Amino acid sequence: MRSETGAAVTVASAATFLVLVAFTTPLATLPVTASALGSGPGGQAWILSSMSIGLAVALLSGGAIADDLGRRRALVLGSLVLAASSVVCAVAPTTAVLTAGRIGSGVGGAALIAAGLGLIGHVVPAGGPEARRASGIWGASLGAGIAAGPLLATGAQKLAGWASVYWLEAGLAVVLAVAARLLLQESRAEQPRRIDGPGVVLLATGVAVLLTGLVEARGGPGRPLVVGLVLGGLALLGVWLLVEHRLASPMLDPALLRSPRFLAATLGAFATGAGIIATSSFLLTVMSRGLGASEVVAAVVLLAWSATGVVTSLLARLIPVSVSARAQLGGGLVVVAAGQLLLLGATPDSSPWRYVPGLLVAGVTSGVVNSALGREAVASVPAGRAAMGSGANNTARYVGSAIGTTVVAIIATRPGLPAGPAGLLRGFDSAVLVATAFSVLGAIGVFACRPRTATRRARAARPEPDARP
Repeated sequence: MRSETGAAVTVASAATFLVLVAFTTPLATLPVTASALGSGPGGQAWILSSMSIGLAVALLSGGAIADDLGRRRALVLGSLVLAASSVVCAVAPTTAVLTAGRIGSGVGGAALIAAGLGLIGHVVPAGGPEARRASGIWGASLGAGIAAGPLLATGAQKLAGWASVYWLEAGLAVVLAVAARLLLQESRAEQPRRIDGPGVVLLATGVAVLLTGLVEARGGPGRPLVVGLVLGGLALLGVWLLVEHRLASPMLDPALLRSPRFLAATLGAFATGAGIIATSSFLLTVMSRGLGASEVVAAVVLLAWSATGVVTSLLARLIPVSVSARAQLGGGLVVVAAGQLLLLGATPDSSPWRYVPGLLVAGVTSGVVNSALGREAVASVPAGRAAMGSGANNTARYVGSAIGTTVVAIIATRPGLPAGPAGLLRGFDSAVLVATAFSVLGAIGVFACRPRTATRRARAARPEPDARP
């Protein structure tokens, strides 16, 4: 790789790695953190979900702004926001303060992911072997962050307490900001657009209200507050779409919603979040509370999925060019679904290691899916809008994760199940079936997004009617 390309890929992948480390931190430290802060079930749900809200709220807006104001500038600013938010988490005296810090970490992380992938899209020509290699490295950073996060959090907690990992993340974020400032060249769209202020406000508010409703749904999905928040969030997102249709320079061109390639990538990202990410996120709780596994053992078992995904992301560039991104996404989600089904059937006497085969199967193609998503997020949008494409794609991933994790948690802990580990494991089996359905439906949706070129070629091959009298 050229030095400019190598710097962009390295910094962008390091940024994504750090965001995923921060994202997975509470999965391993929640029991100790909740005990220290006196967090009840509702507070624990907010600790787990708060960074997803920050990510989902800011990814698309952050990507669009990065394209226009400068991707390096957005990445440096995002690093500093993540650092400051991590400090807030480290000194948090209450659950509410920790939740606020985690939301801030999500906002900073959104800038890192969107701007980072936008930087790669700027320096790497789309469609060539270099793009496949770069997307493989970026996809591997996702799996590496998920793999390292719980282990780093557990190790730091045992050495210096639950807050120490947030100090570590703050320090790494500052280092990232300095590296980005020194190593990267600034880039922005050749024809910058005006900032879509109404769109930014409506999208952020709509997503925040919707996800707040989903988090509150864990305490009872039928409550008037939950219904009002969900319907209100959906209404605001509907207004956002109407506003985007009327603007001359919207943050998300409505025409993209009619692009099969863009839709396939978006559906693939949503299904990944609602399917395997939601499943694996709750699996740590299942292993701890249902099978009595320690935090370290649970984190190591999860490596069967996350570490396998790292390897297959790096190897994805060896897939023949003739295998389309749509085939990689759709086929990958089918195999992921098969891996999810292998997680069924645990009993209180089972070993946590019995989940390894299913996680290995899911991991084999999770890496391929991540690599294809990173490539398609940039290639499916107009030139110069790479960060916006990344933001849109990852918004779908984290909204899917928030929805899927909420659904899994509600089903796995629903009333009427037996008390204790047996009830949790039975509930988890039901939840896995629903999460698997997300993966399967995502695959069907991806395969349904047929490129229009095939239709046009078919029409072109038909003989033209004779126009002579």
